[in-house]
Amino acid sequence: MPAARSPQLLAGVPRGLACTVGVLAGAQVALALSPGRELAGGVVLLALALALQLAVAVLLVWRARRAGDDRSLWQRLAIATGLVSGGLATATALTAGHGAGAATTVPLAVAHLAAFPLVYGGMVLWNRDSTAVADPSDTLLGVAAVLAVVAVTDTVLGHVGGGLATASWWQVQPALAQTAAGLVLLGTAATVPFISGMSRDPRAWWLTAALAAQVVAGTAVATGHPQGWAAAAVGACCLCVAAVRRPTPVPRTTTDPSTTTIGAFVVLIASTVVLVVLALCDAGATAAWCGGIAATGAGIRLLLNVRDLAQLTQSRREALTDDLTGLANRRAVLRRVEELCVQGTPLVVGVLDLDKFKEVNDGLGHSAGDDLLRLVAQRLQHVLATGDSLGRLGGDEFALIAQVAPGTSPADRAAALDRDLQHWMAAPFEVGGLTVHVALSLGLTCHAGAPVPPAALLRQADAAMYDAKRSGSRVVHYEADRHGDSSGRLALVEELRAGVLGGELVLHHQPQVDVATGRTVGVEALVRWAHPTRGLLQPGEFLPLAEVHGLMGPLTNEVLAQAVAQAATWHRAGRELRVSVNLSASNLLDTGLPQRVADLLRAHALPPSALVLEVTETVLLSDPERSLAVVAALADLGTTVSIDDFGTGYASLTYLHQLPVAELKLDRSFTADLLTDARAAAIVASTVRLAHQLGLRVVAEGVEDPATLVHLRALECDESQGFLHSPPLPAAELEAWLAVRERLRAGVRA
Repeated sequence: MPAARSPQLLAGVPRGLACTVGVLAGAQVALALSPGRELAGGVVLLALALALQLAVAVLLVWRARRAGDDRSLWQRLAIATGLVSGGLATATALTAGHGAGAATTVPLAVAHLAAFPLVYGGMVLWNRDSTAVADPSDTLLGVAAVLAVVAVTDTVLGHVGGGLATASWWQVQPALAQTAAGLVLLGTAATVPFISGMSRDPRAWWLTAALAAQVVAGTAVATGHPQGWAAAAVGACCLCVAAVRRPTPVPRTTTDPSTTTIGAFVVLIASTVVLVVLALCDAGATAAWCGGIAATGAGIRLLLNVRDLAQLTQSRREALTDDLTGLANRRAVLRRVEELCVQGTPLVVGVLDLDKFKEVNDGLGHSAGDDLLRLVAQRLQHVLATGDSLGRLGGDEFALIAQVAPGTSPADRAAALDRDLQHWMAAPFEVGGLTVHVALSLGLTCHAGAPVPPAALLRQADAAMYDAKRSGSRVVHYEADRHGDSSGRLALVEELRAGVLGGELVLHHQPQVDVATGRTVGVEALVRWAHPTRGLLQPGEFLPLAEVHGLMGPLTNEVLAQAVAQAATWHRAGRELRVSVNLSASNLLDTGLPQRVADLLRAHALPPSALVLEVTETVLLSDPERSLAVVAALADLGTTVSIDDFGTGYASLTYLHQLPVAELKLDRSFTADLLTDARAAAIVASTVRLAHQLGLRVVAEGVEDPATLVHLRALECDESQGFLHSPPLPAAELEAWLAVRERLRAGVRA
């Protein structure tokens, strides 16, 4: 029965290779510590060490091929172990040919120095939890650190004296450099548990132990103590244990560029001290060269760190700044509100939106719109007091955070803020060679200082602002009873967005009746929303949200598609009814609308004259030039253009002259007062006569009683629409209503 695999080890560990490493390490330790090791000679010990290094290299190659984020580290360690094996092979050959001596330690030192950049780069990458290529500046710092240690050691030896101080430089310097490299690697490995947050991963401690043993081994062998080979064997075993252990999942922390600045400062200070000592005392040139190169390398690394820190500071600043205006962005606004709330500071939060900003973008171009936003941002700065903040939330929305001074109530500060805003925004702006007046919709909420989530205050001000925009008010203060459902309103917007695409919109049709004959000649298509949980919603409950949140385009497309399809169905059944559809302000700014209407009519084989497109005078006033172009293009298709709510605007006669209008719809306010107000009756009579002289038909809306219908017949009004005839009905119910009405009319004729 196979032995159970340890849950601490990686799957598929080559047990034979691991046992080989253990046996070779044990033999090396035994031979290095044996009292008769001189009899065995240095060749046997070196050959045993070479075999152990080769076995470790093979094990590391196996580990490097395992999937994992730390693959780069094990690849580098495997190559480094291969280089050390090459140095051991060279030392073994030299010892076999010339006997053991100082010359045999030089190849080992050179091999360790060649392996240093690989191991150092791997440890730095492991610190940063990265598999990318090592940064050359990191390796530069490591080399500078090694040279600094060599310079310090040379300086100390030059003053203390001893055997190493009098030995040849080619014997001493490689050994010193090997020890220095080992110390730098040991220091780098020791930072892994603390910088990268891996203190709970045993592999970090095993690697640190392996490098510590290698430092001891290298120093002992270089000074002629063969017992150091025992430490080398222990280090090899520790490295293998780290390789075969399963990674411990721990949260890794992202290192900051400032962490490497500490090491660069240490190297620079040590090198500078060495250079100062050498300037005051007579010492060897090797220490001077090493100290100078180390100081230069550390200085370069510090300059690169300064650059990185400057870029990091810039990135953090940009993350809190709006690119267009230079104001704080939404993230910075929320952070500032949170700071003031934590301090318990009473404050007023305002969200303001530019009215009809889309018209500036559409009419003058986005560049002009951007210029206007920058000018508005500059002017809004004037309303800020000390400690106040201004930010841009996105689009044409801005946020104001105003602190309440001691002795002043939040309501007084809100009123002063409103006055200042209206004062500074009253003057026009020069944009794109034109003078543009900007009106604001402002939502304000007051905070007395109690703890509250900053996002909640922003939502409250936002809800009040949307209320101001919907109602046409200049400023609205947040009230929990009125605006507490702001999250529900936003949820309703998202549900509407899905409902438009999901087929939840339905049409109800209100008949339009010929006043003279009583025949139904057309219908007005009125949209309803069959909400899955709230039931059938009327237009007033969702159309304002659709207009504000940019959903009128897809909503109108859906209404047009259903209306044209229904009209085509009626025409195929022999009911030649006109279908009227209302267009909003955003629809008339859409230059692609005429082509979509033409495609619908062609797809359903519906005569263009069967479609009536209703526009209001106030809609035309939003952008006259562009709106008139879209209306003219719709009329060119052969569709009928109708001016809805005629008489409520200020430029009716102008539009009758400029537009290819075929129909006028009298506003229900005139129809309701027709029997009781002589002035209203005179306006209706003159409007009917004017329309007929221009060749237009007149439809009276809001007809509720027979007496009004009789009066309209006397005035020769063409058609009537209202609850006297029928409320808006679904298509199937309308067809039933038409059938009953046709039977009644047939009975009357009989």
